[in-house]
Order: sequence, then structure tokens, then C-alpha cells
Amino acid sequence: MKKKIAILGSTSSIGKSLLEIVKQNKNDFDVVLLTANTNYRDLLKQSKVFNVKNLIITNKKSYKKLKNLNVKKHIKIYNDFECLNKIFNKKIDYVMSSISGIGGLKPTHDIIKHTKKIAIANKEAIICGWPLINKELIKNKTNFIPVDSEHFSIWYALNNNKKNIEKIYITASGGPLHKVPLSKIKNIKLNEVLKHPNWNMGKKITVDSATMMNKIFEIIEARNIFDISYKNLSILIHPKSYVHALVKFNNGMTKIILHDTTMKIPIFNSLFSNYEKTYKSSDLDIHKLNNLDFRKVDFKKYPLTKILKDLPNKPSLFETVIISINDELVNLYLNKKIKFLDIQANFLKLIKLKEFRKYKKNKPKNVEKILKLSRYVSVKTKTFCV
Repeated sequence: MKKKIAILGSTSSIGKSLLEIVKQNKNDFDVVLLTANTNYRDLLKQSKVFNVKNLIITNKKSYKKLKNLNVKKHIKIYNDFECLNKIFNKKIDYVMSSISGIGGLKPTHDIIKHTKKIAIANKEAIICGWPLINKELIKNKTNFIPVDSEHFSIWYALNNNKKNIEKIYITASGGPLHKVPLSKIKNIKLNEVLKHPNWNMGKKITVDSATMMNKIFEIIEARNIFDISYKNLSILIHPKSYVHALVKFNNGMTKIILHDTTMKIPIFNSLFSNYEKTYKSSDLDIHKLNNLDFRKVDFKKYPLTKILKDLPNKPSLFETVIISINDELVNLYLNKKIKFLDIQANFLKLIKLKEFRKYKKNKPKNVEKILKLSRYVSVKTKTFCV
């Protein structure tokens, strides 16, 4: 029997990679739902290739255009995620949540009850709403797999053994500015910042890699997913991006997880469990293995990493503040309203404001409060900078 699957954010790089894997194993899967925000043309193409009967497209203009293209009316097209109860009358086998940004939190949270397994690539859901996500996972007995290469590697290394961890190291390539001298970063051009040496990613995440904000987010994710203290989490610079995580156990043993620099490997392994299928990967790269080149983080080049010492020990609304400040600053930078170094300088000033720091003591109670706070912080950040 074919496994029924759904993909939130099917036109994203993660969504497209997953569909490539599904296409190679088309006899194993029945894709029942695909979603996008604005990319209605790709969404329609995907629905035709995979014979998908349910589509969600959240942008109103794109929704109208997609409705007009659906001449035969054989596809059900929705404009929001309130339709999930109509689409699913029983649990499906697998959901991939790869919607980018804070907008992915509510759909991720709401779809958990409709699936036996969920793979989450949406950072914001795990960072801002983990207590709410985890509650739904437990309540609905839904299995969860993290898809970020680092967190998948940790998950794979632990093999359900969270109790005996001594230290977790998350690796960072150093981003597009790793080899750029500190003295030249002040006048760095946008096109240089957007050239990542190892990964082909979107603009926003590439900027986060340049500031190393993406690793701060990954540390928070690891704290939440694996229920481990910040003092037991650390970042290691590893320019080759071959090793994705190192896990040291309290019996003296350390596991190192490595794989090719492709997201298809964690995606493939989230889709197939217990070695159901074989993934054809490259041979072990001895050259990379002999030149792993681990280094400590340079706090002068990556000053934002200092905030790891200032984060609350338990999940709070302060993580939503951090996410939202950074999102708005990166947006301003990509639109050339501020310079690269302004991202870091403004971020460090904004998180010191009393009106934001008070959220360290506030736990996330529902999705609506998280989204409301995010909108407020975004407006405040923009006003502060422009």
C-alpha cells in the first residue's frame, strides 16, 4: 500500500528535493496535499506530475490566478490552512513542514494531529513554539524527525538515547565571509554576502550564515529538541561542511556524523525508516576526512554568537523576539536600507531593550500570542532602524 504524504512548502528547496525523491520511488507514495505561498505555477506543475488533488496557496492574488488555471475543476484549491479537517478524514503517513519563516508555525502545529510522522524543517516552529509543538506530538502520538542536517545528525547519533549526553557540537561552515578579513567586512557588497561556498540556499538563510545567526538558531533548536542545557552545546567552525554534528557521551565515547553536503540525505532518511531503501551517496571522501579543520568561533567576526550566554534556560517568548528582530533586519539589509554590519549592531542594541527582555520570563502559551508578538517586534525593529 502506498504511503500517503503531504508537503507544506512544496515549492521550497526542501519541498522540491523531497519531490525528487518521491519521483524516484513513485510506486511507494501518494501525495495528497501540496502547499505554497505565491508560486502558483510551480505548485500547479507539481500537482499534475504527482496527481495531487488538494492544493493550498496562501497569497490571495496567487490563489485567484491558480483558480483561473484550474479549468477542469478537478483539483481542490484552498486559500488557507483552515481546510485541513476537510482534506484529512484519517491520519496520513508523513508530513514534511518546509514553509519558511514564522508563517510556518501555525500550519506545522495544526497538521500534527493529521499525521503519523512529521519531519520539520521550519526553524521558527521549533524555536518559537516548541512547547506547543511538543505537546501536540505527545497528545497525538505523532513521531517527529528534525530535518536540518545538524539536528538530523544529532538525532541519528543519539538513537533515542538523550540521557547520557555530555556535549553536543554543531558545526558551522563559517559562511560566505569565512575567508574575508575582518577589516574588509565593513564595506562588503551584498552579492559577496550571498555567495555561500558550500550550500545553495535562499538569500535570507545565506545572510544568516554570514552573521552566524543561523547557528544561534540551531543551538536553540537543539536545546529544545534534545532537552539539553546551553552549557552542553557548542559551535565548531568546520569550513568543509562534511561533518554535521559531534555527540560526546558520558562514557567517554564520541560519535561524529558526516555526509555529503546535500539536504537530500536527511530528507531521504526522514521519509524512509529502518533502511527501507538505499540512498546512493558518494564514497567516503578521504581528502576531506584527513583535513576536517575544526576551529573555535571568532567572536570578533561573529559577534552575535555572544548572545548564547544571555538566553533563558527554558523556552520563552524571548526566542520569538530574537527571530523577529533578525528577520526584519535581514529584510532591511536585502532591500538595501541598512548595511551588513548594521544587522549585528542593531540586533545587539534591540535585544537590550527592557520591553523585549521582559519576554524572557514569559512562556509560549498559544500560537496566536507568538504571531502577535512577532508582528509587534518587526514593526518596532523597522522603526528603530529606518
